[in-house]
Amino acid sequence: MKDPVRLTRLAETLPSTVPFVGPETQERQRGAPFIGRLGANENVFGPSPKAITAMQKAAAEIWQYGDPESHDLRHALAAKHGLGFDSVMVGEGIDGLLGYLVRLIVEPGDAVVTSDGAYPTFNYHVAGFGGVLHKVPYRDDYEDPKALFAKAAEVGAKLVYLANPDNPMGSWHRGADIVAALDHLPDGCLLVLDEAYVECAPEGTAAPVAADDPRVIRMRTFSKVYGLAGARVGYALAAPALIDAFHKIRNHFGMNRAAQAAALAALADDDWLAHVQTEIRGARARINQIAQENGLTPLPSATNFVAIDCGGDGAFAKAVLDGLVARGIFVRMPFAAPQNRCIRVSCGTEENLDAFAHALPLALKEAQDRQ
Repeated sequence: MKDPVRLTRLAETLPSTVPFVGPETQERQRGAPFIGRLGANENVFGPSPKAITAMQKAAAEIWQYGDPESHDLRHALAAKHGLGFDSVMVGEGIDGLLGYLVRLIVEPGDAVVTSDGAYPTFNYHVAGFGGVLHKVPYRDDYEDPKALFAKAAEVGAKLVYLANPDNPMGSWHRGADIVAALDHLPDGCLLVLDEAYVECAPEGTAAPVAADDPRVIRMRTFSKVYGLAGARVGYALAAPALIDAFHKIRNHFGMNRAAQAAALAALADDDWLAHVQTEIRGARARINQIAQENGLTPLPSATNFVAIDCGGDGAFAKAVLDGLVARGIFVRMPFAAPQNRCIRVSCGTEENLDAFAHALPLALKEAQDRQ
């Protein structure tokens, strides 16, 4: 019988894969749970207790759809950032917002620029809508704004993606330097500035972009410092005309009621935010110490993870990663050379990092013995 599924020509060319294999999938494959979940850059220190209470209260009202305008959350975000309500869009995490943005901007054959080895979910959406990706290399483990913008001018790109701070390397630029580099962004090109980790970063990392600047859309999330990765809440900050365009194609009931309530409560709890930031700084220092005790080099980080240079090539780093996974420590690594000489370790609890400290020398020795 002939297959009744009639995919689009574009969909037929795409692989049936997602950018990340989740830890749950790996646990099923290995037949055992991880004892250290240190690969997904989640906030293991958890959300604000006030956010948990808000979700519990909302559970009794979950028979209702969520507010399709995310009215209260958007107003709270606008107030926090000193913007108008019409400069804020809420969506299903940064991943969901990236998908909407690419759908709005990119047609089959349109050029898009990113860094080789940068956040792969953006690439996934570009491929899904038929865009053509052009990549530039990192420069000394930093994304290179000037090279990105030069490539955009060369290929006539409609979008340029830049994460600050960066995932997977943890490096960062001063926000003022990114704004200054915008002088080199070609006309008609939009900078997608992913600031998912900016609450982990030093003062001055957030880009001081004017609310009505049509050249930039900034992406933020509640998945990292706010500890709500499972709730899927992200938001975009941009000129009102671009924000308004999202209403043309977004899933109007995509934001569930409990997630909206949790994000609103989390946003108001500055004390918990400060607590988590302190925990992250302490965990980064411990990861650095563990790496150095094993003769490895931790890279400076402005995120809730640390990239650790394993001192070899990508194959050696993968062997170290496999050894950690075999011992119940879930970590990830960059996808492209030369950044793939590293493994990437998320901030964890004291117990998580004790387990990592125990497993790392064993994984290293095993990898070295294979050489």
